[in-house]
Amino acid sequence: MKKRFFAVFSLILAAVFLVACSSQSTGEKNWEKIEKRGSIRVATAGTLYPQSYHDDKNNLTGYDVEILKEVGKRLKLKIDFTEMGVDGMLTAVNSGQVDIANYSLEDDNKNVKKFLRSEPYKYSFTSMVVRESDNSGISSWKDLKGKKAAGAASTKYMKIAKKMGAELVVYDNVTNDVYMQDLVNGRTDVIVNDYYLQKMAVAAIKDRYPVKINDGIYSNPYSTSFTFSLKNKTLQEKVNKAIKDMKKDGTLTKISEKFFAGQDVTKKTKVDYTEIDISDVE
Repeated sequence: MKKRFFAVFSLILAAVFLVACSSQSTGEKNWEKIEKRGSIRVATAGTLYPQSYHDDKNNLTGYDVEILKEVGKRLKLKIDFTEMGVDGMLTAVNSGQVDIANYSLEDDNKNVKKFLRSEPYKYSFTSMVVRESDNSGISSWKDLKGKKAAGAASTKYMKIAKKMGAELVVYDNVTNDVYMQDLVNGRTDVIVNDYYLQKMAVAAIKDRYPVKINDGIYSNPYSTSFTFSLKNKTLQEKVNKAIKDMKKDGTLTKISEKFFAGQDVTKKTKVDYTEIDISDVE
């Protein structure tokens, strides 16, 4: 009986070892292809101020974009960006169209085990933007029930809105101006999103649109990272080392302060929040 047990156990260990070796081998081969190509292909939104957007000269920039450019410098590779909606990024990574998705998977995402994630480069929490005049009639997360919530498809923010009973109004990779204009004119009632992104967006358009962050109504803290295919383990390791080095030498903080008006989003902020379970939301 013992001999049979050890024989089966040995076979299981051998199988696990072979899978690990196969995954590592694939990752190394893909890394060699990237090195030979001389570039890392990245999917990014290009419409998400201040993380991935176009400046006054129409140059793609932002917190995430400049981090990736710095990673490229440290790996001695060019970064080739492809702009697309967030709902298509995971497919692009899986198909090999891009090597990295500028899209963050959270721990409770049903797809999280199907991909690899980088070292976190940003910490934040969820907030909501409402009309300044009346807070869009929202004084708690429960008040989202029946309200029209604006956002991109498949994001955790829209899942939170859906869980709280909001009617979802889906947008495809549009700029903040579109969101804010529709909020003001009543087409929508609320925008659930990242606190730091919303703080910057509201500050940028305060002279044009009477909107505000609904102060004190926060939820679900999280970290932000880049996403890779399971076949790009070596690339993930290279990027992780670069990000860790950028944390140690202060580069990551400098980039954060540049795009978030002096704020260091590389460190966690303590706030009172409501935890909203979205694990059962499709």
